[in-house]
Amino acid sequence: MEDREAGDAKRQTVAHADIQSLLKAGETLDVLFDGRFPILQPEKGYRFSIDALLLAHFVRFKDRASVLELGTGSGVIAVLLARRWPGTRLVGIEIQPELADLARRNVQANGLDGRVDIRCADVRRPAGAIPERACDAVVFNPPYRRLDAGRINDDPQRARSRHEILGSLGDFLKAAAFALKPKGSVSLIYPASRAAELVVRMRAARLEPKRLLPVYSHAASEGAFVLVEGIQGGGEELRLLSPLVLYGEDGRYTAAVEAIFSDLATLSGGAG
Repeated sequence: MEDREAGDAKRQTVAHADIQSLLKAGETLDVLFDGRFPILQPEKGYRFSIDALLLAHFVRFKDRASVLELGTGSGVIAVLLARRWPGTRLVGIEIQPELADLARRNVQANGLDGRVDIRCADVRRPAGAIPERACDAVVFNPPYRRLDAGRINDDPQRARSRHEILGSLGDFLKAAAFALKPKGSVSLIYPASRAAELVVRMRAARLEPKRLLPVYSHAASEGAFVLVEGIQGGGEELRLLSPLVLYGEDGRYTAAVEAIFSDLATLSGGAG
């Protein structure tokens, strides 16, 4: 499921002259949600998948919040969040220069210059890249695989995005704790198989898990992902939400997933 592109969620190819001019060689220009959300992506490198959309929908914060996304990649989540909360300002941190450049162009393509700031920086060294204890919310979709877990992709961009080459779960959580105001929130998506490690590491970073949404590929399958929200310095009390099943018996997205896409489309509006 990780490799299934989120473009399956109502993606079309678009040919808009202004946005088309932002394309570089080896990239594609696609749109989500009936043309409301243009996105530039590498043709053969890292392409975002459905987990980015699930996380963007799961996140909660008040409008006009100060929001940080760690490991923003092509900027998909940052752009979606900025479109959902018009008064919010976001900073996206990305260590790979080519992806940081792509994220900046996606910000441009969606009319969000001045509201989303993409910085090329290392989550393992947050000081200098982001102010300490200045963010209301932190969001991230980190690399899922340990260096010793499976074959590392031959494509360097995909390898860095999927394996913990340039930052581990612990590094992302430490950066979140560094950036968050007291009682600020952190939201992320992670493999269900590593959920125990996630909870332990969150609590060690004083990011108390408060909401957990289990995600299943199919109703009869084992859990695939967990979406988790934690609160900086929060007390013990975890809400386990109703499971989300992605695919029905016919192989199509379930009504619950289609409702998520519909909600994102309604809230994302047109480019400014």
